[in-house]
Amino acid sequence: MTSPFRFTSPEPFDRTTGTTAAVHAQVTRDFGIEGALPFVALSSAPDLMAGAWALMREALLSGHASRTEKELVTYGVSLANRCPFCVGAHTLLLYAGGDPELAGALARGEHPKDPGHAHLLAWGQDMRNPAPFSADEAPEFVGSALAFHFINRIVSALIDEESVSGGADPDELLDSEAGRALVRAVRGRPEPGLSLPLLGTEGPRPAWAADTPVGAAFGALRSAAHAGAGLLEERDAAFVRESVAAWDGFGPLPLSGEGLPDRAERPGARLALLAARAPYRITDEDVKAWRVEPYTDHCLVHLVAFGAMLAVERVAEGFTGAARA
Repeated sequence: MTSPFRFTSPEPFDRTTGTTAAVHAQVTRDFGIEGALPFVALSSAPDLMAGAWALMREALLSGHASRTEKELVTYGVSLANRCPFCVGAHTLLLYAGGDPELAGALARGEHPKDPGHAHLLAWGQDMRNPAPFSADEAPEFVGSALAFHFINRIVSALIDEESVSGGADPDELLDSEAGRALVRAVRGRPEPGLSLPLLGTEGPRPAWAADTPVGAAFGALRSAAHAGAGLLEERDAAFVRESVAAWDGFGPLPLSGEGLPDRAERPGARLALLAARAPYRITDEDVKAWRVEPYTDHCLVHLVAFGAMLAVERVAEGFTGAARA
């Protein structure tokens, strides 16, 4: 069987131990998917895996805001980031949540008929748009959006999306034991905060999340991801930071020239910058140029996460606050 992972060889989820096993168990219970690929892809770096899971769980799965509305936001994020695997996953999750008409319309490339749904989708595609939610809902909506700005990049960089993005009929998928487990999970509402004991790091909580579990999860993920900067020479880490800071959050990355470091001369900077701005363009040659002894899967995942988090923070700067009190 061909591995769905492009550059790493993660331990099968049912053979893991410690924090990694605990995260997998919580993902299976609360997300409804056993061995969910984005978290398997991160599993060689348990602090990153736990942080990404906690942010998604506390923002998207838990809380009080509508799961359908949050799924629309993450669908829009995944469209903007050109992540077909995640687009397909959110479509299936809308079906599982009991919104087949909406999911079907999105799968056909149509806009939602409901103006509120259309506004949420547009905001997910560009967080500079007016926010269609209240201030007290911001931790859930902003957290969900930023969770998938991170996860999209991990998926596009580390997973072979063509090998796992199929066109299976949602009704058939959901009419199975695994599908019924997914439906139960999507229609449930897990207790807030239960992912936080899994976190191995902590960091400053962003203002938009206030004193919520979402803020703790974001701070932990940010701290774990920025540790990847230590894999680069200081000048390369500074170059990547400056390049992402100068980016508008949505424009394309040049194919060559000063905007993209040379693979032979600065492979680490190239990888991190691609992870931030065009993770689907990372190639075998890019990885091989950087990954020499003593670098491991753990190192590669951290370097990709560093670039991904810089992009997440840059996108977050476009959020100007909730539209209504």
